[in-house]
Amino acid sequence: MKQFIFLFILLAGPSSLVYSQILPERERASLRDEILKDRFDTLLPKLMDDTGIDMWLVIAREYNEDPVMRTMLPATWLNARRRTILVFYRNKKQNTLERLAVARYDVGTNITSSWDKEKQPNQWERLVEIIKERPVNKIGINYSKHFGIADGLVRTDYQELMEALPGDLEEKIVSAEKLAIGWIETRTAKEMLLYNQLVDITSAIIDQAFSSDVISPGKTTTDDVVWWLREKVTSLGLETWFHPTIDIQRNNEELKSHIYSFSKGEKEKTILPGDLLHCDFGITYISLNTDCQRHAYVLGPEETKVPDFLVDAFSKGNLVQDIFTSNFKTGRTGNEILAMSLKQAREIGLRPSIYTHPLGTYGHSSGTTLGMWDSQQGVPVNGDYPLHENTVYAIELNTTVTISQWNKDIRIMLEEAGYWAPSGFRYVNGRQQAIKAIAW
Repeated sequence: MKQFIFLFILLAGPSSLVYSQILPERERASLRDEILKDRFDTLLPKLMDDTGIDMWLVIAREYNEDPVMRTMLPATWLNARRRTILVFYRNKKQNTLERLAVARYDVGTNITSSWDKEKQPNQWERLVEIIKERPVNKIGINYSKHFGIADGLVRTDYQELMEALPGDLEEKIVSAEKLAIGWIETRTAKEMLLYNQLVDITSAIIDQAFSSDVISPGKTTTDDVVWWLREKVTSLGLETWFHPTIDIQRNNEELKSHIYSFSKGEKEKTILPGDLLHCDFGITYISLNTDCQRHAYVLGPEETKVPDFLVDAFSKGNLVQDIFTSNFKTGRTGNEILAMSLKQAREIGLRPSIYTHPLGTYGHSSGTTLGMWDSQQGVPVNGDYPLHENTVYAIELNTTVTISQWNKDIRIMLEEAGYWAPSGFRYVNGRQQAIKAIAW
């Protein structure tokens, strides 16, 4: 039976072989909980030591979850329950990390309930008891002016917390901004193994979308391909974290502005031979996200390959990627890397734009921001956050190229998942290095 299944996958094509990596729901849940345990055991103690916070309070109510809390819930918890208060206490001298919940339930197997309502009816008073039982120097809570994911403590919970804390404990409250960002942005070895598969699956979906399986020139529209992507993701039991886009550049149409491309979108168009197609697409799988932009070219009736002038244009996009990622260095800020990269690219005659963002538990995640499409001079505050190791980014950028054969400019727009590690930079699972040809 197993031999038959394997043969079926091979006959169905390489995409089916890639899709076979997708786990059933129960196995996904087990893997997610395994990864979460590893993050609590190996990552969180180091992050708390690095930021000098020995107690971290993460507080939220059901259906109004702190974005950080969402990443800490077990697979069988789709939301917090009632008011959930998580307490992480790090004793560096004893090398211990307590994981407690001031809640009626254990939060999965990783966080133990420490509230007996019959003994102490008031949830906030129980939290104060837990804090007083431990020597604490800094109590971190999630508020941040500039990093939204690290600003998850809502006003009501903040007010009630402060009302409950005695003055000597209130003085120990600090922002957990850096700790929250570190938790969100840092990837473990187990997560990176999963990320390889995730990018592989994303690439396979795009490859199938940009093929004669889906596209019939003169009939298929850009919106048809968009909804094929949505349907494909759903059929595989996956999710998208944003609505995909498909756009066209062709020889008789003027290049659209950044504002048009990023905010107004493109009206539905029928795909024709000679069109340069571009997609922006990403998926969510076991709490990680991808964000990819790829190009394909619809061959004309007499064409057997992508025109050389487009091949050359695409190579300029890869060159901007190479310049940009060569400037990655731990401790260097996003604004520094952006300025260096733009300067170097312009010096050799390229016309780049760089707008790379952290990627991981969230698609537009927290961490080092390396430009925005409308902030090429640098991004205040978020762009000054330094690059940390074991972090993933959507290496998102473009370069404008003059195509004399079309008497116009085109824009090569690329986006790939890239990993910054102690050993240096690598793409999580390769990158597009040639425009795909769509024969029909």
